[in-house]
This record gives sequence, structure tokens and C-alpha cells, in this order.
Amino acid sequence: MAKKRSKRYEAAKKAIDPSQKYALADAVKVLKSMPPAKYDMTVTLSMHLGVDPRQSDQMVRGTTPLPHGSGKSVRVLVFASGAAADAARSAGAEHVGFEDMIKKCVEGFADFDVAIATPAAMAEVRKLGKVLGPRGLMPNPKTGTVTDDTAKAIAEVKAGRIEFKLDKNGNIAVAVGKFSFSEDALTQNAETVIDAVAKSRPPVAKGVFIESITLAATVTPGIPLDVSNFSKN
Repeated sequence: MAKKRSKRYEAAKKAIDPSQKYALADAVKVLKSMPPAKYDMTVTLSMHLGVDPRQSDQMVRGTTPLPHGSGKSVRVLVFASGAAADAARSAGAEHVGFEDMIKKCVEGFADFDVAIATPAAMAEVRKLGKVLGPRGLMPNPKTGTVTDDTAKAIAEVKAGRIEFKLDKNGNIAVAVGKFSFSEDALTQNAETVIDAVAKSRPPVAKGVFIESITLAATVTPGIPLDVSNFSKN
């Protein structure tokens, strides 16, 4: 049985030409013309990549700062002690600790969006792999979340640095802002994300890398983008 869509969704769908694939700026313009929800929807960019996610040498993962931020309030947990812990508290981390925080996470604590750890703390934090890993919260040097400079890492994630990672189906989905953002802000954030993903192309990847891109807000239909400017053979 087909899912019944809301009147808002059906009205938004009429704004999309099903025969067209849009330039990014045009897609943002179409999205902003859709009826707003009663809350500030998250705008997401979804990409399908021409790689095999089962192969470790074709994994795509990275981070990038968004020029206009994400519009999201980010709660940070820092695994650290001593001066690094003091710096984390001063930088505005919501949760800071070491053994006590590890124990809380083992017990199911999940009131945070990003986890940061010092290299010294990682010897113990690694034991949380089965707890934090499935939620995408394991600190990782590649994403800048394993560092002695906890204050800098906190500032970056709170300012709008986002992480992207290939899923098991070869897709990447990244929030690029809120519906209330201006067209220019959403376009520039989305361009930044696409560029960062394109630069993360594995050396072994063959053929078209970015196969498709869709732009959508939380309860809107997806708008297909013309990938010709972003996808190279």
C-alpha cells in the first residue's frame, strides 16, 4: 500500500520538474520555494558514489567546515585529563572526563553528538568501540577528534565542521544547514561538502565517482542535481 503523503509534501512535489536535473543554485531556489514546516527543517545533501563500500581501500570519509555553519547545536564529550580537560571545559564542552566518562558510556550514556579524545586517553577509549562505533561517535585522528588541542577541536565542531562517511550501500548523507538559511548560505555550504567529498576520492576508484546527488529538507521530496559539474571520469 502506497504511503499517503501530506498536503504540504504534495504541494512541494509540484515545484519539481520530474524531467529535469537541477544546477545546485537552482535546486536550492526550488527547495526554498516549498511550503515551510512548523519547525526549522534540516537540509540534507545525499550522494551515491561509484565505489564498492565492501572494499577497505574504497572507503570515503572526511570532515569539512561549513562556511555558514550547520545551524545545529552540537553537544561535545571530551575524554581527557589534566590541562587538556581544563582547556575542554573552558572551550565549552558539555561533558569532560576520563575514567568516569568511559564508565558512563559503557552504562549507556548518549547525551552528546561528538566525542573528542586526547591521544593519551585513546588507549582506554578504544575499548568503547562496540559502544560508540555503531553510532558513528568513535574519536578518529582522520576526523580531527583525536588531538591534544581539545579547545581547537571543540571550536571547530561547534562552529559547523561536519563529518561524512560512506555507508554500506555506497551513500553519503550530510546536513548542510537549515531551511531558514539564505539561498546563498545553503548553496555555499552544499558546494563545500560536494567539493570535500570529491577530493576524498580513493586512488583505486574507477569511472564516475559521484553518480547522483539529491537535495532535500526533512519533510520535502528530493530534488535531483545535475552531477556533470561535480563528477569526473
